[in-house]
Amino acid sequence: MAKEKPLTIVIAADTYPPDVNGAAMFCYRLATAMHARGHRVHVLAARGDKGKTYTEIRDEAIVHRLESHSVPTHEYFRIVFPWEVNKQISKLLSDIKPDVVHAQSHYMIGQRTIAWARKNNVRSIATNHFMPENLDPFLPFPQWFKRIVAHNSWKDMGKIFGRADTVTTPTPLAAKAMRERAKLNHVLPLSNGIEIGNYELADGEEIIRNEFPTILFVGRLAVEKNINELIEALPLMSKVPDAIIEIVGGGEQRAHLEKIADDLQIRDRVRFLGHVSDEQLRQAYLRCDVFCQPGTAELQSLVTLEALSASKPVVLANAMALPHLVDEGVNGYMFTPGDRQDLANKLDQVLALDEQRRAKMGEAGHEKVKNHAQEKTMNSFEALYRGQEVTTH
Repeated sequence: MAKEKPLTIVIAADTYPPDVNGAAMFCYRLATAMHARGHRVHVLAARGDKGKTYTEIRDEAIVHRLESHSVPTHEYFRIVFPWEVNKQISKLLSDIKPDVVHAQSHYMIGQRTIAWARKNNVRSIATNHFMPENLDPFLPFPQWFKRIVAHNSWKDMGKIFGRADTVTTPTPLAAKAMRERAKLNHVLPLSNGIEIGNYELADGEEIIRNEFPTILFVGRLAVEKNINELIEALPLMSKVPDAIIEIVGGGEQRAHLEKIADDLQIRDRVRFLGHVSDEQLRQAYLRCDVFCQPGTAELQSLVTLEALSASKPVVLANAMALPHLVDEGVNGYMFTPGDRQDLANKLDQVLALDEQRRAKMGEAGHEKVKNHAQEKTMNSFEALYRGQEVTTH
């Protein structure tokens, strides 16, 4: 049987490392996996600072950094102006001559890339990583106006993604929302995937644990992550009153969150670790006793998948896609968003367990996350790139 020829793939990503968020990390993993399979990978992404468009050669891809502008309401998010980059995008795509393009949102770069692909009869895949309502914290407008913006954004998503050959999103819940609100009839739920082995304890490996029971949060310190609720729940815990929180990640909310901890007089129990290396992150997962994700705008939550693969019990907000990751009382618990006492009670329930029973919850979570193995995800996207039919697992 003849070996299939390598493809030239363009990933259109509004956010890409060194940005730290789920969509950026997915794009990096996708580019890395496709490069490892022998494909030629190009990435179109906003540059992270002021200046003209340029191209950089990275290990996983050739990355074209487009001229961009900062926004006052976000620490690192950048926007590109169509009148500045649309012609550049079209020229880059014409020069690259891709076999397939993969847009990661219907905004800016993705919109132009899908339009070019349609015009030039090039296969296009569109993936949606977030809900339009996720933009709320960054829009300095009254709520009634934000609702109009969200409505129009859903409408635009349907119009733009409707031109793609295949539309995907990480979870069945997100696919349902896109069918109902963007009027997209065919949306394939396809997990972002995770390399499960990265967070498993190696044979003979010993982890230095903290002196006190440890709750871990990993992610961008942003309004929609509701990290304040986690901090405010800490002094409400009664069964395990000496628990501490480790917070990995940076963002615009850090000073505000530090002030909350100061005001509650628990600053010594809330440790802000900032941005950390991959190995430091792995160590944080392995030494914690429970992982908590209080965010209410998660389309999948890669960090929760990472915690599950590290065999840790989880306490998650009962919102968006997070309930899909919890079997109540088996691998963790859900809490009512906004209810600090409920969150405190659920954290108490996990941390009050003896180590053996907590380990059993962790093992159940590790088993659950096998459905999200990265190899399955990358096989599916590679098949889509070749125009083959894919069914979800």
